[in-house]
Amino acid sequence: MMHRSILAIVVGFAVTAASLAVSCRTTGTGENARIERGRYLVNHVSLCFLCHSEVDWKREGFPPLPGRAGVGGLWRDESVPFATLYAANLTPDETGIGSWSDAELDRAIRRGIGKDGRTLFPVMPYNAYRAMSDSDVAAVIAYLRSLVPVKNAVPARKLPAAVEVMLKPVEVMRPPEGRGHYLVQIADCFSCHTPLNPAMQANFDLAFGGGFIVKGPWGRVASPNITPDPSGIPHYDEAMFIRLMRTGTVGGRQVNGIMPWGHYRGMTDEDLKAMFGVIRALRPVQHRVDNVEEPSKCPKCGTTHGLGKRNVR
Repeated sequence: MMHRSILAIVVGFAVTAASLAVSCRTTGTGENARIERGRYLVNHVSLCFLCHSEVDWKREGFPPLPGRAGVGGLWRDESVPFATLYAANLTPDETGIGSWSDAELDRAIRRGIGKDGRTLFPVMPYNAYRAMSDSDVAAVIAYLRSLVPVKNAVPARKLPAAVEVMLKPVEVMRPPEGRGHYLVQIADCFSCHTPLNPAMQANFDLAFGGGFIVKGPWGRVASPNITPDPSGIPHYDEAMFIRLMRTGTVGGRQVNGIMPWGHYRGMTDEDLKAMFGVIRALRPVQHRVDNVEEPSKCPKCGTTHGLGKRNVR
């Protein structure tokens, strides 16, 4: 989801270098293959253009407006009321990344450090991207440099001084072992499907248990519980999961487009199956969340969402 928690810390996994052979596969050789891998990651896995584009909020799946993919602009999530945030222009124009070195882009993606040395606001999910492999970061950068340059000067963010001093970069971590774990990590499923605690940090006790609130042109939405607990999605099978990611429908119901199925639908069946294998094996978390029922205060996560009052500590 847009998916990105305010100060969430991403779950770490034990890893081995051998995992890269599985998670970083590309077809073909050379620069074209690298660019195609980057295109796949940017558009369908890590969803860079969901935030770094001018988006058509009226169309199914919330696609970028024609010619405005990657140009940056105002961040529309109203659940961060104390900040005015702008996603950077990612095209290779002088107003975008044209003057950035590969090392500076890598540093921003995986450590959260901007060209000017300031720590990026963690709505940019460097907490998740810090586990991206060297080859995949290189592919993302190669793809961004292949875009048509678009002139679009993006304003600087506006944050309270007290928040500015709290922002800290992260260290790069080795990629999780296994294709599914790697994809769940760099797709940042954790941040969207995990509620925040009173300190505005991810509530690890409810990891993947839903209840993270996003508010904007899409409405006010609480992320669902995606664990195999009876209050989550134990009834999902592989086919249902893939159908949701391809069509945005489950049980005849259209899900809100802020669950970015309109972008994930471009993932391969192999990758979606690997992700579902990880989701199906998550630790069950008892947490009822709904976006149809009248919102009520949830004593378990502290937010207000449908079926909230039916939860207990």
